[in-house]
This record gives sequence, C-alpha cells and structure tokens, in this order.
Amino acid sequence: MKRLLLLVIALLLAACQVHAETTFQPGTYTAEAEGKMGSMTVEVTFSETVIETITVIDHKETPGISDAAIERIPADIITWQSLAVDTVTGATHTSNAIIQAVTDCVIQAGGDPTQMMTHPDFVVILPET
Repeated sequence: MKRLLLLVIALLLAACQVHAETTFQPGTYTAEAEGKMGSMTVEVTFSETVIETITVIDHKETPGISDAAIERIPADIITWQSLAVDTVTGATHTSNAIIQAVTDCVIQAGGDPTQMMTHPDFVVILPET
C-alpha cells in the first residue's frame, strides 16, 4: 500500500510543473499598458525573490466594471507569484493591461517573465512520516 501511495504521489508531483524561481533587483517600478478606455499605470514593488505589492496608480477604466479586475488581478499575481492568472469576466482588457504592465515591471526588475507563466493548479500535502 505504501508503494502505491508513493507512486501516486510521485506521479502527481511529476505532473505538476515546478514553479521556477526568478530573482529581482529589489525596488519599485512603474509601467503603462493600454486598457479598454486608455492607458493604465501600475506600480510594482519587488524584494529579491517575490513581488510584494502591485498598485494601479492611474487609469481611465469604467468604474464598477473595472473594479473587480483592479482589485483581483494584482492580488492573484501576488498570491501565486505568477503572471498566469485568470482574467476577470467583463473586464478582460483591464485584466490584460494590468498583467502586461506587471510583466514590464518584472523585466525592469531583471526578472524573467517566462519563469512566472505557470500557475499551480493544486497543492499536494504530504503526510508526516
């Protein structure tokens, strides 16, 4: 039974893409990207290994429609430390503009955005031995 459990765990781990760690030049960077209604400006703060904060500091998007994207996309990028986050239905242009601006900031900070294009679909918790 233990062998079967170990085999299943090994297969699950093999099926998961390991999120490659990228490093950054710590600091705060800004970038602009085109949203639905015009330019959006995003500010991103990095430590050496993580995105710490993302703030949309200026936009011309429609209030009410864009609010969910402006709140959720930065939070998801920070939570998952990934640029491969789901866009917000009804605010796709706004969502993509935020992701594009954060990608630009990753490049400015010396990071590799291709290493941040995976999104963990699930987490495997191994039992203590």
